[in-house]
Amino acid sequence: MKFFPSLALLFVLVLGTIPQVQSNADPGQVAIYVGRLLEEGHFTRHRLDDDISSRLLQTYLETLDYNRLFFTQVDIERLRSQYATELDDYLLLGNPKPAFDIYELFKKRIQERVALVDKFLQKEPDFTTDRTIEISRQKSAWPKDAAEAEQLWRDRLTGEMLQVHLNESSDKSPKEVVERRYRQIQRMAEEQDENDILSTFLSSLSQVYDPHSEYMNAEALENFQINMKLSLVGIGAVLRSEDGYAKIMELVPGGPADMNGKLQVNDRISAVAQGSEEFVDVLDMPLDKVVKLIRGKKGTKVRLQVLPHNAPDPAMKSVVEIVRDEVKLTEQEAKAEIIDRIGPDGTPERLGWITLPSFYADMQGRSSTSKSTTRDVARLLERLKEENIAGLVVDLRRNGGGSLEEAVNLTGLFLNNGGPIVQAKDTQGEVRVSRAKNEPALYEGPMVVLTSRLSASASEIFAAALQDRKRAVIVGDQSTFGKGTVQTMLEIGRMMSPFGISSTDAGALKLTIQQFYRVNGGSTQLKGVRSDIVLPSLTDDPQIGEAALKNPLPYDEIDPVPADIFAKHQLPISELASRSEDRVSISKEFQYVMEDIERRRERIETNALSLNEELRRKEIAEDKKRIEERKKSRLSGSGEASKETVYSLTLENVSEPALELAKKEKKKEIEEASEADLLVDDFDAERYEALNIVSDFAALIKRANTAQNTN
Repeated sequence: MKFFPSLALLFVLVLGTIPQVQSNADPGQVAIYVGRLLEEGHFTRHRLDDDISSRLLQTYLETLDYNRLFFTQVDIERLRSQYATELDDYLLLGNPKPAFDIYELFKKRIQERVALVDKFLQKEPDFTTDRTIEISRQKSAWPKDAAEAEQLWRDRLTGEMLQVHLNESSDKSPKEVVERRYRQIQRMAEEQDENDILSTFLSSLSQVYDPHSEYMNAEALENFQINMKLSLVGIGAVLRSEDGYAKIMELVPGGPADMNGKLQVNDRISAVAQGSEEFVDVLDMPLDKVVKLIRGKKGTKVRLQVLPHNAPDPAMKSVVEIVRDEVKLTEQEAKAEIIDRIGPDGTPERLGWITLPSFYADMQGRSSTSKSTTRDVARLLERLKEENIAGLVVDLRRNGGGSLEEAVNLTGLFLNNGGPIVQAKDTQGEVRVSRAKNEPALYEGPMVVLTSRLSASASEIFAAALQDRKRAVIVGDQSTFGKGTVQTMLEIGRMMSPFGISSTDAGALKLTIQQFYRVNGGSTQLKGVRSDIVLPSLTDDPQIGEAALKNPLPYDEIDPVPADIFAKHQLPISELASRSEDRVSISKEFQYVMEDIERRRERIETNALSLNEELRRKEIAEDKKRIEERKKSRLSGSGEASKETVYSLTLENVSEPALELAKKEKKKEIEEASEADLLVDDFDAERYEALNIVSDFAALIKRANTAQNTN
């Protein structure tokens, strides 16, 4: 079963209780099979050798102790001398004992650190110090010995207590919150059984090969199967465990979290509450347990304590309340808008906009009535053409992927005579070319594809093909996500049937088996699709994308395939880019974005947070003042977008003779927005600039055609 997941799908929060599956599989046999499958089935076909062994040890240690707080450098050196070149041999002999021994040491270090926490909490913290702590310790060294570890922990605990002290939404004392947090960490470490530890170890092994390969134990496999069965009830968010937080990797289009509008990709969840009950701290909690807390019945409320991804201070947390509900399938469908505005020459113009949240398809049926992205977009395009649009923008900024077949067929709607769209190479080195149908283009006018770093997988195939065939101008972040690989799901138990166990007891391995390549021979892997025109954007973040994940497969190239260039009109990219740059340079909204990007860059480079309360309060006050000033500025300015008339076009009303006005509530949203809302709100300057670009594109083509006719 091949599938093309959107980003790194770990858990989608949907309704349903997960049964406690007890595994009867022999851990040693499971380890052997996982190792052999990775050796023989992974795209790289890399043998389990000393190199893999060394990287596995490092990955396992970093998975257990991602902030490098519990082990010491003495521990690390001893474990390296003992296991660095031996883990491959243990695995292939079916002996996972090192995984359990390392975990026992980790558990012992947790007990020691919690005892240190108890000792520290007996004293009042000093919030007048000039000391700082590192915001991220992922690239830091482990403390060299127990004495250095103790000082590190003193600073860390001071920082955690100050954060609670500064957090206006906290109803608990700093001491109470911190004490409960570390008691919980110790309890969870002690509750990990043999299956949990083995799962962590084998997941570390699979992720040495690449970040999208993953071992799932029986319980995680059950989670995944619920997701694949489209049990579409919950809050609709894809989470990944990172830095101790449950980090939002994707919002399911039409889900409650998406419709709520207050969560964004890269936000981090630090606590969860059921309705009006007390918050449960989920920092350092295993992801599956966080998922269980957030799951619930339709119609019930869950409150999330969230650290916004662009919050200048971790104390600036917000509380987001979401009602669990069904994901509205209509929100995942393609939709369109017709925008009436004044063009660059001062005359009225009409532009089209298609928003595509995913490349969806009905995998069960292939009838003329089954769901199809291509068929739906074709209906919208026909109406847009009837309305005489001068240009079209296709918005893929939040499209995390989907059906490869739909991506290929949809690309064909914009190309004459079809042709090659994407290449795929398998583990044997065999290359297959996917081609669009040999039919005339449904739409031939000026076209912009708007992307971001959240555009992944199938969206990258669509954008890359149109770029290579000189059909559309790619606008957005510097590049798309960069996921150019294909995975398959293998249930380990099916291969272990001679041992007499059920197919799910041994879990499953999600395995990378293919890699995508563009028509020009370059891969979409790692590099993604680079924009022809780059716009300042808060999603243009180096922490988003394939390159930000551990052990990504490298970029490479294969031979290009011959493909016709779209000859209807040329792409005046340099002229469009120059005009766009002039507008962006004087745009107030883009200036805000660039200021935020610069602050984020400085924060990452400095990687330090003050432990001085007075200084922190001053910085928080300055951030709040800046947010309030922006709010007033937005309310006082008329805004170019207010001069547009926008009509909404859906699959339900696409055949209606009269156009339906889109709702305009932005001013009301600004007036009612809180500081936390404004902090994460993206006033869509990219949208307006994409319309400007396609408007310029249409005007340049019109001018060129006029000159040609005159000649």
